[in-house]
Amino acid sequence: MIKNYIKIAWRNLWKNKSATTINLVGLITGMSCCLLMVLYIQHELSYDKFQENGDRIARVIMEYRIGDTEPRKGNYTSTKVLPAFKRQFPEVESGVRMSGGNALVKVSDDLYNETRFLFADSTFFSVFSSFPLKEGTPEDVLNAPNKVVLSAATAKRYFKDADPVGKTIQVGPSQMDYLVSGVAEDCPSNSQIKFDFLASFSSLGPAQEETYWNANYTTYLLLNDPSSFVPLQQKISAFMKQEMASETSVSLNFELEPYTRVHLYSPHDGFEPTSNIMYLYIAGGVVLLILLIACFTYINLSTARSLERAKEVGIRKVAGAYRHQLFGQFIGESALLTTLALLLSIGVVGLALPAFNALAGRSLAFTALFQPAIIASMVAMVLCISLLAGSYPAFVLSGFQSIRVLKGAFHRTGSGVWLKQSLIVFQFVISVFLIIATLIMQGQLQYIQQKKLGYDREHVVILRADQKILEKMELVKAELKQHPNVLATSFAYETPVNIRGGYSMYSGNMTPEQAVAVTANPIDEEYIRATGLELIAGEDLTMQDIKDAAPKDDSKSYFHYILNESAARQMGWSAEEAIGKRLFLDPSRPGEVKGVVRDFHFASLHTPIEPLVLFPGGWSNTLIIKTTGNNLAGTLSFLEAKWRELAPHRPFSYQFMDEAYTNLYASELRIGKVFQTFALITILLACLGLFGLSAYTVQQKRKEIGIRKVLGASVSGIVALLSKDFVKLVLIAVIIASPIAWWAMNNWLEDFAYRIDIAWWMFGIAGILAVGIALFTISWQAVQAATSNPVDSLRDE
Repeated sequence: MIKNYIKIAWRNLWKNKSATTINLVGLITGMSCCLLMVLYIQHELSYDKFQENGDRIARVIMEYRIGDTEPRKGNYTSTKVLPAFKRQFPEVESGVRMSGGNALVKVSDDLYNETRFLFADSTFFSVFSSFPLKEGTPEDVLNAPNKVVLSAATAKRYFKDADPVGKTIQVGPSQMDYLVSGVAEDCPSNSQIKFDFLASFSSLGPAQEETYWNANYTTYLLLNDPSSFVPLQQKISAFMKQEMASETSVSLNFELEPYTRVHLYSPHDGFEPTSNIMYLYIAGGVVLLILLIACFTYINLSTARSLERAKEVGIRKVAGAYRHQLFGQFIGESALLTTLALLLSIGVVGLALPAFNALAGRSLAFTALFQPAIIASMVAMVLCISLLAGSYPAFVLSGFQSIRVLKGAFHRTGSGVWLKQSLIVFQFVISVFLIIATLIMQGQLQYIQQKKLGYDREHVVILRADQKILEKMELVKAELKQHPNVLATSFAYETPVNIRGGYSMYSGNMTPEQAVAVTANPIDEEYIRATGLELIAGEDLTMQDIKDAAPKDDSKSYFHYILNESAARQMGWSAEEAIGKRLFLDPSRPGEVKGVVRDFHFASLHTPIEPLVLFPGGWSNTLIIKTTGNNLAGTLSFLEAKWRELAPHRPFSYQFMDEAYTNLYASELRIGKVFQTFALITILLACLGLFGLSAYTVQQKRKEIGIRKVLGASVSGIVALLSKDFVKLVLIAVIIASPIAWWAMNNWLEDFAYRIDIAWWMFGIAGILAVGIALFTISWQAVQAATSNPVDSLRDE
């Protein structure tokens, strides 16, 4: 019996090639998108779950407030936090302090700029015990200064097949010798901590307990029990109140973030950017809607073909077939088609995965599809789609009355027509929603790219400096400015793209207890010229100001400050009134205001412009080079030659400032591309279903069309007749989708302090596109029917 059902199902699918092809294309597209998203979501949800101690590890977040300002949070802490917490709280079993990022590494005579060079306490491999060592013991590999563990891939890259343990590499501009003490397995792709080099924390200098304020490190705590998070957090808050009892204007606290929740739920980046659980919900929801569109296309085409199969059902019932047997037959056809679509979609996933990885910024493996959990989800998907897509057609077809069908008296019920129309509306609601969402997203992203930020970001080159370069910074600047295309050079701590340093500020008539929180950036005398900031009051810094801030004799430091408009307003001054005012950037930096610049965006557009202070500073590890933009390739060649001459110890690795700015919005750009892709897919699927339905509609009305043509109907009239019902449904979809899209995208835009207004024309364009695409799809069939010979359609009457 089952074999017979399968054979008949296959014959029916093969017999109706056009409907089968449309359904297959729709299901393959929907299932491929779904499988890709299952891979992505599974990868994102698995982040750090491989860590054996993951449920007991907490990342420490610093929260501080200066005066009456809003509290600020960050994932950096001082070296004091870990030893203090271990002494004070029995819940803390162990912990590890970490830092790092880029480092110069020299092996033999080859110099490399490595981007995953981290420092960690000797307890690293006991806290993060699921980073296995191939060589070396966890207790010893980081227990002394200048020891380093290499990842397996790095060891292979540098030492080929030789054993690297016991060999030395040179690190940093001073080329300090580091002993290779171990080799670790490569870090999994679903880990927030990824390293190629892991050096001992003591290499940074003798361990000393600083104040709580020198926040330059990341601290992880290993708790003795997963249930200790809440009570320990309460104890930490109470402890910090005691520690800060003598401070009247400053409050400080530390929060605990569960390690396994950092990647998807934390607003604070770690050693790699975090993601956002909301984007998983959005992408997963959109993919499910795409799958529903494919299912609804199947339902519509199957019910549209019900007249063709009515006599088959009638004969089977006369021959003794029960309704449940007919129901099973049609569900079997749906299951067969869905299984075939699944097998083909697995192949499509294999072909599309490289492009998807590039779009998502991940390294998903095709073999992950065959994990038991994903195989189970594939089986569940086939069952759900088979039942969802096959149940209604099976219910309708198996319910035909055999006598009426065989007499030709069968007519479609009103409920069937209503369902068909509802499904078409639903398909286009999704399509129109995604068109509007894509238009609004692209509008906001274009606004981000084109917005005047208050500084120049075009043709500005950024290089990272080190102490060796800073020792001869004036020579470096002079040599680089020899080229006519180099307009200005500046050493600063941060570029204007993303300034993050937190300080306290108070004026001459305020006490330190009345200080307010500001962001500050150490700069030199050419920073404003090199970045294109607009000085609206006072004067720029001079070389003498730089010298006054760091005198070489016994005289005290004196600082000349440049404020932005927001900082001046916060102190109650206009730009002109601020000039000459006494100012302290914490008690150790007395000085006065020398100039005021117009407000500029020194963080992402998600946040409003805050008070900012620019001051002369010596720890400036960023070199900013403003060029004319003319003959950029030649200018870069000159800069590289000079760099190799002046800094032979450091590779010429540069970035343009506009690239650095674009990187601030990497997640938004990625989700925008995802929405563009999904919008295109949903439109194509909706049109595919509409194409199939219009073909069946034309086929069912061919005699009516023939009669109308005989009576003198024009081609345009017939096309309008066949199109109007479908166009009405699309217009209804536009009306339903528009307020939903406005609500959803307005919520998304609220995350930006600077945003576009949602304009009416965006909904108009979406509506015109939807109606135009629908008309084009339907007209193909309608014009063919309208231009056919009416004799052919009336011959059998």
